[in-house]
Amino acid sequence: MLVLCYVIQEDTIRKSVIIIIKFFQYNWQVRDEWFEWCKQLSPEELIKKRDGGVGSFLQTLFHIIEVEYSWIRGMQVKEDIVFEFHDYNTLEKVKSLSDEIRGEIVDFFRTKKEELNNEKILVAWENEPYTRDAILHHVIAHEIHHIGQLSVWARQLHLAPVPAHFIGRNL
Repeated sequence: MLVLCYVIQEDTIRKSVIIIIKFFQYNWQVRDEWFEWCKQLSPEELIKKRDGGVGSFLQTLFHIIEVEYSWIRGMQVKEDIVFEFHDYNTLEKVKSLSDEIRGEIVDFFRTKKEELNNEKILVAWENEPYTRDAILHHVIAHEIHHIGQLSVWARQLHLAPVPAHFIGRNL
């Protein structure tokens, strides 16, 4: 009976990891669509300060990437690397940063899946520990929240936002 419970728990954890990875893939797919969408805006519109959110389309995309990377590095008990927006102040530079970091995160998922458990870890910028599972859910929700902000700003410009549907993305 104990072996069966362990196998069921292992299977549940494996399925949970697959779902988490699917949502990261969803976020990356939507983010890439936002990068394409942003090409229709002038550089001035991309960095124009807007109400709510982080401040601008470009700063929001940069923020999403930086936060995702910080949490994933924190989960690995690696030093946080802080990126400065002024070093990534164009759409091309932010997209390049996204692609570079994504590769590292994909490698993390590929090689460290077994470490995505409920062990609590303490990241440098927080005062209390969180489970890796909670951190991954937070990172996913964080990006979805900010993508919603981009959609609001798109509508304020009378432009159709990137579709946010999960269904139909073949993930």
